[in-house]
Amino acid sequence: MRHVAILILLLGITACIPAGRDDYAPPPVRPQLATDPAALGTAPQPTLSSSWEASSVTANARTVAPGTYVVRPGDTLRGIANRTGAGSQIIASANGLVEPYVIHPGQRLKIIGGRYHTINAGETGIAIARAYGAPWRDVVELNALEEPYVLRVGQKLLLPASAPKDPANLTIEQRAAAFDLDIDDIVTGGQPALADGAAAKEPSDWRKAIAPSTAIATPGAFSGQFLWPVKGTVISSFGSKGGGKVNDGVNIGVAKGTPIRASAGGVVAYSGDEIGVFGGLILINHGSGWVTAYGHADRLNVTRGQQVSAGQVIGLAGESGYVQEPQLHFEIRKDRKPVDPKIHLPKNS
Repeated sequence: MRHVAILILLLGITACIPAGRDDYAPPPVRPQLATDPAALGTAPQPTLSSSWEASSVTANARTVAPGTYVVRPGDTLRGIANRTGAGSQIIASANGLVEPYVIHPGQRLKIIGGRYHTINAGETGIAIARAYGAPWRDVVELNALEEPYVLRVGQKLLLPASAPKDPANLTIEQRAAAFDLDIDDIVTGGQPALADGAAAKEPSDWRKAIAPSTAIATPGAFSGQFLWPVKGTVISSFGSKGGGKVNDGVNIGVAKGTPIRASAGGVVAYSGDEIGVFGGLILINHGSGWVTAYGHADRLNVTRGQQVSAGQVIGLAGESGYVQEPQLHFEIRKDRKPVDPKIHLPKNS
């Protein structure tokens, strides 16, 4: 049943455009990928659930009425959030408060009404969105979440007004209609919640499986210097393709089995094939809001949480996902927005 549910969810996803094909029909089953047992001399790693499936989410949303709160002596922003049921970040944003969030007795704070979910240990943003049948990107915008997108246990997330009031009774079809999954969702909602004061685990420079219930530290500052991940012919460029279709990156035609190299150093945020249109997909977080994506891989040589260097082989190119010829779909994103890779790559590939 789990695989059937995943298939139904993935059928509604739209992402990169298969280059040069207008008559393409998606494959009847999700592509099967191998990981490379010879990578770094390690044995094959056990298959792990996705980080958004590792911990179930109990819908505990509480409705908070809009209003005004008058600060009392000894109040803290977190205490006010607990007393009113609203999220502390939402209260701060609504009242123009910035760190260290100094408040004064008698100060009147605007309380934003709505339904708030209280985050439990291990929950990810994507899992929370799925539990409520709401698009995660809407939750990100509504709560003004920012990099590194690590949620905290006890944090309260304001849910979109459009989220179903009784999510427990949603059918699989209704969940599929209300929720899809794309690269931005994984980047912003794939990290499991940490206990208050706990630190994310440092990335590993060795290819080993890291529990999906573990949040991983992201890199610091990044210069924004990138290398071509493969050498080949660009068969689909960045931007609009007409008819409402858009390519968020470039598709580079290469022979099957061509090594895919990390365009820059960073930490692997995702390695898998849950987004069917891309097939084998690797996402690397470079820090400072920079992320690169590598799709249609035939083989994945890295795992989530692994630290990689520029030029390191991270997989082999193929034709997994919704394409009919070997190629690499490559994206560069800055602050969640796709940018034209050719602007940031060397002139000579």
